[in-house]
Amino acid sequence: MSEPYLNAAGMTGGYGTGADILHDCTLTVNKGEIVVIVGPNGAGKSTAMKAVFGMLNIHTGSVTLDGQDITSMSPQARVSIGMGFVPQTQNVFTSMTVEENLEMGAFIRHDDFRETMEQVYELFPILRDKRNQSAGELSGGQRQQVAVGRALMTKPKLLMLDEPTAGVSPIVMDELFDRIIEVARTGISILMVEQNARQALEIADKGYVLVQGRNRFTDTGQALLADPEVRKSFLGG
Repeated sequence: MSEPYLNAAGMTGGYGTGADILHDCTLTVNKGEIVVIVGPNGAGKSTAMKAVFGMLNIHTGSVTLDGQDITSMSPQARVSIGMGFVPQTQNVFTSMTVEENLEMGAFIRHDDFRETMEQVYELFPILRDKRNQSAGELSGGQRQQVAVGRALMTKPKLLMLDEPTAGVSPIVMDELFDRIIEVARTGISILMVEQNARQALEIADKGYVLVQGRNRFTDTGQALLADPEVRKSFLGG
């Protein structure tokens, strides 16, 4: 077996000098794979993703991307080598237009990014229609599309999404998941934290169930959905 594209191994750490939130937590993502992190509230799901992105200190463990050790890299440096991160909240510039938000995503690019912008508009046609509208006037689901689109403007090889369907309707959730599948089909790896665990595991190649910052279950999305203990404890039966 070749090394996973992302290998975050044995991460233990937390925020600043506070108590550790993650305890020997491991996450791996292969090329073009959709990997979902689920678990109860306070399980450390978003913290694990932030650790992968370099937003908090890990005392032990390591993070490699495409075989390169990036454990000590800043989040900005990680973006420049192919990581894209969409936080759960405050993830758009509300006073800017949709198109200006997308242009902001291309800040690290020195080439012509119009082709990438066209790809984003093809993925999210509503953004083309609203390209000159301020992002603050959009619905929650449309803002999420802007946020994902802006991250795609950096041409990431690994796209990380923190609760992409938080606060949106079931119809919008299904649409967003369909688009995420489309992104993965282009070869981009996806690492996603989701509260809508059942729906997320249905589209996942692999799932991690975290409990109190530790790996509790790891398997394919379908296997986790079929596991009686996972269903009873984390999926509502």
